[in-house]
Amino acid sequence: MNRKQALSMYLIGTFGQVLGVSLLVCFLRAGGVKVDFTSSLGIIAVALAGLSSAFWGSLASIGYHQSSFKQILKDFFQVKDSLVNYCLVLVFLLLDFLPFIFGGKITTQSLVLLVGLFFKALLFGGVEEIGWRYFFQPTLQEKIPYFSATLITFLAWSSWHLFYFYIDGSLGVIQLFPFLVGLLTNCFILSALYHKTQNLWLCVMTHACINSLSQILVNEEVWLSIVSKILIISLAIMIARKKYVTVKEEK
Repeated sequence: MNRKQALSMYLIGTFGQVLGVSLLVCFLRAGGVKVDFTSSLGIIAVALAGLSSAFWGSLASIGYHQSSFKQILKDFFQVKDSLVNYCLVLVFLLLDFLPFIFGGKITTQSLVLLVGLFFKALLFGGVEEIGWRYFFQPTLQEKIPYFSATLITFLAWSSWHLFYFYIDGSLGVIQLFPFLVGLLTNCFILSALYHKTQNLWLCVMTHACINSLSQILVNEEVWLSIVSKILIISLAIMIARKKYVTVKEEK
């Protein structure tokens, strides 16, 4: 399987699966069936849609990179890494939640709830990294620069999310523009982490941390939010550029 075939298989498979589930959900709702997180049928639909990027990312990695499900599973749980890389994750998280640090509030004091949200985010969020960061963007970067690959990944990832939000029933209540801006920022965070560390777990963990913390931390400092996003994108680009220069010098 060549590069174009692998990318096509991933996109067609991922969007085909999530679109198929969306159509099924649409027909069921039209027939009066309740399909959301509060019903067993809804949870199954959400799981099928949410696993689409991971499933097709795995198949594409196996076909193109000659990987295996065993290797992908091992990479998914590759917790062991350098302290420097974990510190980088912490820096990105601190920047991402900078507005909260300087004037936000926390909606719960329950540690159990936070842990529960984190593990839920691993299954309904972190697993997406197998497709978008483990396969899709690195494969794009074989031919195009980091910045362009990140923007393309963002466009595909955000489109996928709109189908996903329709399926889980949240499409009508999300604030689309703030969500897209946040997703773009997350694209730079996660892509920079994988670009530098080549560690899937760090992306999975960071994705889950962002998703879970976002549900309990509230901030209203718009200007701080803008500053934090500019800092994040700038840092991500610097990291990608530094690695590129280092690799070029080694050659």
